[in-house]
Amino acid sequence: MEKHEQWAVRVPRYRGEEIRRELILAGVLDREKRPRIDGESLLLPVIKEIEGAELNVFETRDPLPHLPRHELIGGIAIMLDRDPAAAEQLLALRPSLHSVLFPLSDVQGEHRIRNFEVLAGRPVTETRCLEYGHRFEIDLAEAYFSARLATERQRIAALQDEGEQVLDMFTGVGPFAIILAGKAGGVLGVDINPGAIRLLVRNVWLNHADNVIPFLADANRLPNLVSWTFDRVIMNHPTGALAFLPHAFHLCKPSGTIHCYVLQSREGEAIPELMKYPVAEVAEHYVRSYSPGKWHAVYDIRKKT
Repeated sequence: MEKHEQWAVRVPRYRGEEIRRELILAGVLDREKRPRIDGESLLLPVIKEIEGAELNVFETRDPLPHLPRHELIGGIAIMLDRDPAAAEQLLALRPSLHSVLFPLSDVQGEHRIRNFEVLAGRPVTETRCLEYGHRFEIDLAEAYFSARLATERQRIAALQDEGEQVLDMFTGVGPFAIILAGKAGGVLGVDINPGAIRLLVRNVWLNHADNVIPFLADANRLPNLVSWTFDRVIMNHPTGALAFLPHAFHLCKPSGTIHCYVLQSREGEAIPELMKYPVAEVAEHYVRSYSPGKWHAVYDIRKKT
């Protein structure tokens, strides 16, 4: 078996799986090399020099068999095609998985959930997901969650100033709320879905995010329920956020920032709608592909003073 010298990240063994997933999301893990155990440390090979990396020697893996298309969420894989045989193969090739699911519907209803069929493994929709040092308990039958937005959540966190008051209008199980809580003075996490709020309460406890307030409410009623305004408003409801823009602007401070997520089929599609409001400046960003000809985008909006 061939050996090669290259860059590696040294991490405590007990954090190996967590850091491995973070390196995958960052696009720097070299998955063609075998990680190495060195005493109480795990050496994870990376494709380039990054902060804290050291040179080490790694063996090249045998080529992995072709895996069916899927999205990983903790110990669950969501397959994009209904193929029970491929689901069994996926379960066998990924020891960290306990269930393989296939979505029977799109995200739907005011609670924004999907129905699933279990193709392989344990007949459950619950799992725990690690994201950049944060832990999230998830039940995909009760509340929507996408691990594919992990990088986007880090982007928003990097834009934050210390002590901001943050409103997460469609919080779900709380990934934006809890990640932004690290710098925030306070975060109000709102959802109309009782299942999502139940999971948010659990995730607040798991992450010691004591400055996050879970709030079971209809976002349409927020201007009548909340008497203060916010420095930053998150609107991660890509199929319906535009309808809530009047409330977002009402609750955003002058010069504050609104992040409005949409699904669109052409660049700048939401600009005409946004310009009906007191916008000082707006920047559009691609988040991820959603379906052929349609993608998930975010508009970073600064409100006028």
